[in-house]
Amino acid sequence: MFGGQSAHDDDVRPGTRQYNEVVFQGLTADQGKDFAARWLPAWTGNDPERLVSFYTDDAFYSDPAVPDGVEGRDALLAYFTKLLGRYPDWVWTNVGAVPIEDGFLNRWHARVPVGGEEIELEGVCTVQLRDGLIRRNEVFFDRTPLLAALSR
Repeated sequence: MFGGQSAHDDDVRPGTRQYNEVVFQGLTADQGKDFAARWLPAWTGNDPERLVSFYTDDAFYSDPAVPDGVEGRDALLAYFTKLLGRYPDWVWTNVGAVPIEDGFLNRWHARVPVGGEEIELEGVCTVQLRDGLIRRNEVFFDRTPLLAALSR
């Protein structure tokens, strides 16, 4: 058990607990911020090939527009081509990183030009890595302000 009494250890005396060492396999907050500083600028400028280069061949990505996600680099490239083509000038910045297994939780801020106005969004996304590339990226935010601006 995680941090508790061993369920299968017969030689533990009654009233004692055996703790197993847990090794965290994630990034520190500073490492997450460093990764975000390299990765988030790739979301600006309509260069989907640059953006997809941060992802593994079998990566999974989801956001509120594709809640079931897209999987694989080819599907990501197709989705990112459409998304970045629609929002070439948006700017994403990291406002915090929280360590999670295999990566970090990216707290972000985005400025999204829509028509004659700029929408500001806050959100989070999981960023899980394998061999320095993103293997899983799930994005969460309230897109109500964006949808309202698009409908004007």
